[in-house]
Amino acid sequence: MSLRPSVLSRLTAHKSIVTIVAKKNFSSTSASLSHIGRKVLTFPKEVSVDHDTTPITNPRIPSELNNTTLHVSGPLGKHSLPIKPFVNLNIKTGQAEGEDSEVSVSVADPDIKEQRSMWGTTRALINNLIVGVTEGYKVPIRLVGVGYRATLENNNRKLSLKLGYSHPVEMALPEGVTCTIPQPNRLILQGSDLQQVKELAAKIQRWRKPEPYNQKGIFIADETIKKKEGKKK
Repeated sequence: MSLRPSVLSRLTAHKSIVTIVAKKNFSSTSASLSHIGRKVLTFPKEVSVDHDTTPITNPRIPSELNNTTLHVSGPLGKHSLPIKPFVNLNIKTGQAEGEDSEVSVSVADPDIKEQRSMWGTTRALINNLIVGVTEGYKVPIRLVGVGYRATLENNNRKLSLKLGYSHPVEMALPEGVTCTIPQPNRLILQGSDLQQVKELAAKIQRWRKPEPYNQKGIFIADETIKKKEGKKK
């Protein structure tokens, strides 16, 4: 049975489109290496970086089993970071006066997806620790709303917030995090652990998430929210 010319032309066009799409999606190049992970980290003399290669046998969580431990200490504190077994660290101590030390990160097999993803992640986490023990982190928070106020109690270790509820919201500051209140509706969280500081900021924000109609709530740093118009009768 012969096909009509119109049907044949449509089939030919469809076949050519599928061929073009297939050519665009196909790639013979190998997976690219991590651009973040390959960058060498530098740290000053007052920072100490020590890699303990003893495997973790009693992990805090199951994923840390057989990991090694990296210890980073500096003027603002001391922190540790679990390192995956396939991640290699090369620490080079500066010998000359005023010369910074270096730490480079590599993995056993960059072609494996898990190792390639952890390459850049590990380098970023180490950099966060170095910045934390030298400069620290600050997270400003704004309380936007009528009567919203913040005060410190119990030797500046407990944060009390007035957020429009019938009772004040009280939160204890975790060890290693401090809080200052330059204005009644402004507070600044400070600490050497970026994850700990941002986690506390997120817990505070959960009490009054920003809402788009009146643009009120608890805003972290330069966070904004687009205003929505209410229903019109």
